[in-house]
Amino acid sequence: MTPERPRLAILATHPIQYYAPWYRELAKHVDLDVFFSHRQSADGQAAAGYGVAFEWDVPVLDGYRSTFLTNRARTPDVNRFWGCITPEIRGIVRRRRFDAFIVHGWSTCSYWQAITACWRSGTPLLVRGDSSLTTPRSQWRRAVKRPFYGWFIPRFDAYLTVGSRARDYLLFYGADRARCFPAPHSVDNEFFAARSAPLAADPTTRARFGIPPESVAFLFAGRFVDRKRPLAFVEAVAQAAAANPRVSGLMVGDGPLRRAAEALAARTGAPVRFAGFLNQTDIVAAYAACDALVVPSTWETWGLVVNEAMACGLPAIVTDGVACAGDLVVDGVTGVVCRVDDVSALSAHIARLAGDSPHRRALAANALHHVARFDVRAAAAGTLDAVHAVTRRGAASASIQPVGMDYAPDR
Repeated sequence: MTPERPRLAILATHPIQYYAPWYRELAKHVDLDVFFSHRQSADGQAAAGYGVAFEWDVPVLDGYRSTFLTNRARTPDVNRFWGCITPEIRGIVRRRRFDAFIVHGWSTCSYWQAITACWRSGTPLLVRGDSSLTTPRSQWRRAVKRPFYGWFIPRFDAYLTVGSRARDYLLFYGADRARCFPAPHSVDNEFFAARSAPLAADPTTRARFGIPPESVAFLFAGRFVDRKRPLAFVEAVAQAAAANPRVSGLMVGDGPLRRAAEALAARTGAPVRFAGFLNQTDIVAAYAACDALVVPSTWETWGLVVNEAMACGLPAIVTDGVACAGDLVVDGVTGVVCRVDDVSALSAHIARLAGDSPHRRALAANALHHVARFDVRAAAAGTLDAVHAVTRRGAASASIQPVGMDYAPDR
């Protein structure tokens, strides 16, 4: 007799291209319902910092059952606490009696409506977020947060930790280490690997972006906003190119700082091309055209662009403000980790990688091997382990083989 599959629900603010593959994988093993607090519009994406209105060109709702809740917020916004208000989730939790319920955090009213409904109904509650202690916060804000966070974080039944910094964050606020289950941040590795390989072998891929065939190309991919430091990328490429003329840069994305970045490139003579915003199917070509990714951000709660790049066989240079540093980007093994706000150090690393082809190829091979541990099957396996732990069910995981994840690097 086949055991009943656990009934699992997830609440997210809106459909996110990175999370959809995880939902699809989970739906193979549990009776899954995903609820969204808000239906993000193309204009809403532009307002979020992308700089252009668009819809994702990969399926974000296929392969799992989903429901859009009615957002009662006066001014809907997935990035503000009062921007997502969905009182109907309370009744859904009460009536449906899920075996477990996952929230992606606690940053909106909608999440708290689900959290309190789970507490009141006795529904096992799990959280999967990527907050980090290294994210810049004022001292007064940390002081105010600590007693409140120390009250509610220990009340979760299990924690799906996307990386070591997220785990340490939860432990700092009183989470039980024994209830932490690795569910690493991941992308659809197969999607990127399968599409990038033939493009990398095609010389017209570089020509599309105006990258000289003999150059060593470094990629910036992200929104042109302050914390992602696109101007630092232009400065670093300009300095590195002065030391090694083979260096070139490609910037993918848009946002409020794009014009400033273009002006800086023109003023400094930095060999940087600007591709504008590229959707998911198009950005694979940018990865295939380049030799390494650079993430100069002041901070990132993870940096899923690194997962994408590594799945395409690129090593990464990231600052220590990027939370995947140490887990995904292992310094000297899968890429380089440098101090944040040190443009000179960043440019030196770019020039060094450009001038050392054997080392660059070794990092690329290591990156491609290492990112395989950060895939949707690993994230789903950790999730199922957590669900079974809180529901005392175990049979549904028989068809999925967990991938060992302790965030230790492959060396």
